[in-house]
Amino acid sequence: MSVSRVGAAYAKRAGEYIDALGFIEATAEQDRELIGEWAEDVPGLILDVGCGPGHWTAWLHQRGHDIEGIDPVPAFIDHATATYPNVPFRVGQAEHLHVADASLGGILAWYSLIHTDPARVPAVLGALARALTPDGSLALGFFDGPVVAAFDHAVTTAYVWTIDALAQAVEEAGFTVTARYTRTDPGARPHGAIIARRTRSGSD
Repeated sequence: MSVSRVGAAYAKRAGEYIDALGFIEATAEQDRELIGEWAEDVPGLILDVGCGPGHWTAWLHQRGHDIEGIDPVPAFIDHATATYPNVPFRVGQAEHLHVADASLGGILAWYSLIHTDPARVPAVLGALARALTPDGSLALGFFDGPVVAAFDHAVTTAYVWTIDALAQAVEEAGFTVTARYTRTDPGARPHGAIIARRTRSGSD
């Protein structure tokens, strides 16, 4: 599904999404522990790709990290800018980060690629790799499942990945996977997370 169609789908439900999920207390404690620990080891600027209402970006900023949030949905960026005026946000997307190659210490892509067609994910991961410094780090959250498949997400079509398949795609894009996690919380779809470090450009 195209970024424009996904953005339009979220724009229609931005207020609903913000009210239900747009605050750090709505996130899982395990995820806060994981992302907090990951960020401590990031060597430089973090870009929160697909930041949504900006709660993760603001939380990491409050913890002392140099971070910027981008999202393709202007309503999310408007909310984030108004709610967290001391944190930088801008409209942007994973496919076009508008940053220099090798300029970022870390990229947080927390459920940011769930609506991206699996055939396009390798190219997006390659773009993320090129933006990171050597040894820059990626934290990726996603829906885990037994096969790579589409499902009817509450907003628009999304995809589950097997952790093996996504880890392979991450490695092929120029990363070394350093940690993998899966869990199932009550009443939620199975969750997956991958932490990876850039080892080469995706074109090497």
